[in-house]
Amino acid sequence: MSENLNPFAIAQAQLDEAAAVLQLDEAMHQFLREPMREFHFTIPVRMDDGTTRSFRGFRVQYNDARGPGKGGIRFHPDETIDTVRALAAWMTWKTAVSDIPLGGAKGGVICNPREMSQGE
Repeated sequence: MSENLNPFAIAQAQLDEAAAVLQLDEAMHQFLREPMREFHFTIPVRMDDGTTRSFRGFRVQYNDARGPGKGGIRFHPDETIDTVRALAAWMTWKTAVSDIPLGGAKGGVICNPREMSQGE
């Protein structure tokens, strides 16, 4: 994603537009603009050559009002917390619009899976 584009800012702008059209209560609108919870962590991985490398990761639980957070894990060398926040927000809205009883979540790990073995 371009350095000039912030995916979470885009997701928030989309929510702002929908909230205006729906005349959503301002308190609810502000509540929905931010994730419920997010985790930042480091994962130590034993590499095939015997060394240990640490990879940064994120998990965003955006909203669980409709049920447990649905959303997988993305492994990408350019992963950012804002991308994970945006994907978790979009999953929240997608499950709500589809009337699926799940919330939205997403995880991400900064790594290049193409440069790693299956065991790593």
